[in-house]
Amino acid sequence: MRSATLFPRRYTRAATVVSPVREHKKFPCVPSSESLITFGAYIGGRKVAADGIAQAVQLVRQHNEDAAKPDAYVWVGLFEPEAPEVEWLAETFGLHPLAVEDAVKAHQRPKVERYGDSLFVVLKTVAFLDHEVLTESAQIIATGEIMVFVGPDFVVTVRHGAHSPLSDVREKLEDKPKLLNRGPTGVLHAIADHVVDKYLYVADQMQAELEEVEAAVFAEVSSRDINRIYHLKREMLELKRAVAPLHTPFSQLPQRRSIPSDMREYFRDVSDHLSRVCEQVQSSNELSDSILQAALARTNALANEDMRKISSWVAILAVPTMIAGIYGMNFEHMPALDAVWGYPVVVGVMVVACALLHRAFRRNGWL
Repeated sequence: MRSATLFPRRYTRAATVVSPVREHKKFPCVPSSESLITFGAYIGGRKVAADGIAQAVQLVRQHNEDAAKPDAYVWVGLFEPEAPEVEWLAETFGLHPLAVEDAVKAHQRPKVERYGDSLFVVLKTVAFLDHEVLTESAQIIATGEIMVFVGPDFVVTVRHGAHSPLSDVREKLEDKPKLLNRGPTGVLHAIADHVVDKYLYVADQMQAELEEVEAAVFAEVSSRDINRIYHLKREMLELKRAVAPLHTPFSQLPQRRSIPSDMREYFRDVSDHLSRVCEQVQSSNELSDSILQAALARTNALANEDMRKISSWVAILAVPTMIAGIYGMNFEHMPALDAVWGYPVVVGVMVVACALLHRAFRRNGWL
């Protein structure tokens, strides 16, 4: 019911009833969809009731035409939409076809691009997945994407991945009219700030995981779990691929003419936070490399230590084995073979020789 009111149905040529939206010829038709999360028309920092996206756009544009200062815009949120739904919005808001194609296909590199008087921003979202038992196939960092179209009177967000909803961002803005009145770039700032805060949280959690693994590697009884270290290393690379490409375009974003002067300091703040995340991710990535190398070196060192112990005991046991082997020969003439004191002397020689070898190996650190 909700989708049918938001997206008018397409009528065939044989239909006798004409859609009210089609009469205006401003908004093309689109099939009903379950991908629409929510929408809203915001005028003067307040949300205005509207029966559908078409009506919301009409209210906003009519207000901006009549007002001395255009301060109204539409915010539409989609979740993993199909091509016709985004194309409908593209015709309504004049979105670039290349950006629309990227929004539908997803799996895009983080970027900020300008198409005419609108911006297209791709943000990688991340989430930390905690596991009681970490297996080799378990995913620690889940990734998704948020595509944001920002224009003079609209914001369209297309989200891929279920772990980073924007409902909290929308509620926060709607509760504070001052923030909502910043316009479409204010919405973009709120979304970017939300995503970067998630980066910080995930980077802190990964740092804690690496510190735990590091402590285990250098413990007296090391687990020598190379698989877990490699797993964390792989997840750190995934986090780096999500964060690092966004640093350069976001550092340049405050200098763009499409960003109002009163919003540039807010985007510089987000850029500073993103720089901190990039530095933390880079240091954590280097730390994971060091931990992996240290774990391999410690594993080799422990293996060498075990080999020294084994070799020491083999050398100690070789002495009585050699003497017993010699006196086990069936020769008739052997020294002290018929002597009464022969047996205790030979056993004593074995014990003394083994004791001397054991002492020497302990002094050298082999035992």
